This record gives sequence, C-alpha cells and structure tokens, in this order.
Amino acid sequence: MASYGYEAIDKSGKEIKGSIESGSIEKAKTDLKNQGMTIISLTEQNILTKDVQLDFGGKPTSRDLSVFCRQFVSMTKAGVSILEALKMLCEQTENTKLQRALQGVRVSVEKGETLSGSMAEYPKIFPHIMINMVAAGEASGSLEVALDRVATQLERNSKTQGLIKKAMIYPIVVGCVAVAVVIVMLLFVIPAYTDIFDDLGTELPGITKAVVAASDFVQAKWYLLLLAAAGIAALIRYYAGTDSGKHVFGKIALIVPVVKRLVVKSASSQMARTLSTLLEAGVPMVEALEIVSNVMGNIWFKEALVDIKEQVVLGVPLSQPMEASGLFPPMVYHMVRIGEESGNTEEMLNKLADYYEEEVELEVQSLMAVMEPLIILVLAVIVFVLIAAVMAPMMNMYSALDNL
Repeated sequence: MASYGYEAIDKSGKEIKGSIESGSIEKAKTDLKNQGMTIISLTEQNILTKDVQLDFGGKPTSRDLSVFCRQFVSMTKAGVSILEALKMLCEQTENTKLQRALQGVRVSVEKGETLSGSMAEYPKIFPHIMINMVAAGEASGSLEVALDRVATQLERNSKTQGLIKKAMIYPIVVGCVAVAVVIVMLLFVIPAYTDIFDDLGTELPGITKAVVAASDFVQAKWYLLLLAAAGIAALIRYYAGTDSGKHVFGKIALIVPVVKRLVVKSASSQMARTLSTLLEAGVPMVEALEIVSNVMGNIWFKEALVDIKEQVVLGVPLSQPMEASGLFPPMVYHMVRIGEESGNTEEMLNKLADYYEEEVELEVQSLMAVMEPLIILVLAVIVFVLIAAVMAPMMNMYSALDNL
C-alpha cells in the first residue's frame, strides 16, 4: 500500500493535515470522503515526505479491551449508535494503538462492513475470541450480551495473568539485588582487600584466589560480561520463539514439579472459561476449540486441543480425547463427560473455570511460599562465599600468630 499526504476540511470546518494508507489515490479519495472530509490536496508521499510517526504506546492489555467492551455496551444500551459509540470511545481511549484501530474500525463500519469483520482487520489488537464473539453476537442479534461476556472473560484472564506476574516480581527483584551485591563486592570491596592480601605474604586459600581472580576479571573485562549476558539473553529469546524452543520450554514447564501444577491449573482454567464463553455465545464446538487452541500459552496444550478438535470433527465426544491427551487433570474430563451426558456442557465448563481460577490463586500463594526461602538461601550463600573469601586469609594469619 502507498502512503498519501492530504490537506482537508473535516465535518466541523477545521482544516487538517495527515496521511492515509491506500491501494490507489482514487481509493484514498473515496476513504477520505467517507470520513466526511472535503479534500484540498492529496499527493503520494515518498521516503523524504512521508510522515514519521513515533508510537511509544504498547499493545492494549486485557484490561484496556474489557473497559472498551463495558463502555461500548453501556453506550449502545443508552441508545447511542455503533458509529457514534466508536467515535466517542476512540476519543477517550488512552492507548494509541487501540485508538488507531478503533478509527479504522469506524471507517470500515461506515462503509457497511460488520463490526466483527472490521475488527478482524486488526488481529494484533483484537484477540480471536473477541472477534468471534462479536460475530456470533451480530448473527444472533445479541451483540451487547456477547460483548458483556467478552469483557467478563478478559477481566478474568487479566486477573489470572496478574496473579502469575505478581508471583514473579519477588524473585526478579531479589535476583537483581543479588547481582547488584555481587557486582559491588567484586568491583569495590574485594579490590580494597587485595593489597592487604598481598602484604600478608602467605598462601591464599582457594576460595580467596577464586574471588580475587573473579574481581580482577570483572574490573578488566566487564564489557565482555555485558556482551555475553546480552548474547545469551538474545539467543534464549530467539530460541524460545522457534518451534523447537516452544516445545522444549513448554516441556520444562510441565516437568518441574513446583511450576507444573501452576501451568496445568492455569491452562485448565483458561481452556474451560474460553470454551464455555464461546459455546454460550453460539459458536460451534469445532470452531470454539480452534479458537481456544490459539489462545493457549503452552504449545503442548495448544497441540493437544488441535488433536481434540480433529477427534470431535469425527464425532468423538469431547471428554474422550481430553482424557487421552494426558495433559488435563481427571476432574476436567470427568466434569466434561458429566456435562455431555446431562446436556449442559457449558455449565460444567463454567464450574470448572471457577474452580481452577481459585486453584491458580492458591497455587501462586504456594509457589511464593516455596520460592521466598529458596531465594533468601541462595542470596545468603552468595554473601557467605564473598565474606568467607575476605575473612579466610585473616583467620589464617591469626592462626599463624597464635602458633608463634
């Protein structure tokens, strides 16, 4: 698509300047006229004249999207049209990426596109579940109900993600403190004792030699450590984005006992809540399973749900391939089986989601209770080694004096 710079007069009579992406200059003219603008000039931009836009806004969070859904529902219930609601929400949205997406959605809706189809043009802003829920709501004439369910889903997802992030804050902070302590000791404390060690004229203990050597290396080659740390971090990030890396890190998360329980319960909660929300909105089971697989964080659960979907297509009840996957806890497929037999699968999935959301919260608290003493112990060991390296030569000197 080419970029076109324009000068125009908007609906309020104000002269404005801007740029628009379009496939041709004719289409750009049509798009601007559809927005109610009177074009003064319209020219294609080149690399020198193209507008430079610095966007420091991040991707909208689940909280941002849930607030949008709640406000949209409130406005439409009050009798505000969809176009007017989109305009008002666009003006009051603080996230710049969401604001631009809403501007594009409003233009598409003005052209006659459906709301869900317009949102689908921005897959990086609006999640799959939101687009499909809106489409189901439009098809059934219950858009407000669909958006209300989306808001609830996003709020619960945000709460679960917040709990997990909260559990990671403490170890990250303590880890940073540990690194800072080691750096200060190696750069300032140990060098201050080096001359004292040399004056002793005695053979230094192995632990002291190792710490002094580390201190000398850090002072002389600190930039190598920074480059190595940055390189390792970049390699890990790159590998984690590959298919092989996703499988390796996903498997590690399912092997480490302390982490495994949190990952499994979080995945079970997310699967149950998302699937029940989609089914209640009238989305077919096969399509709902496809959407659920796309929102799963762990690739092993993602692939398991793809396999489950293929089995459901063949007419196999949902509970059977869930059990065969070996990833979901027995309570999940037993409750799903009961729902299938009684004809209220959505209700059972909601109960499962409620149960596992509480379990995730308890698991986060348990994880924190385990990690806190372990981190303190690691930090204590590091400090003890550094102190021992400083004190050991002095203790040897005192012992030698006592023997005189």
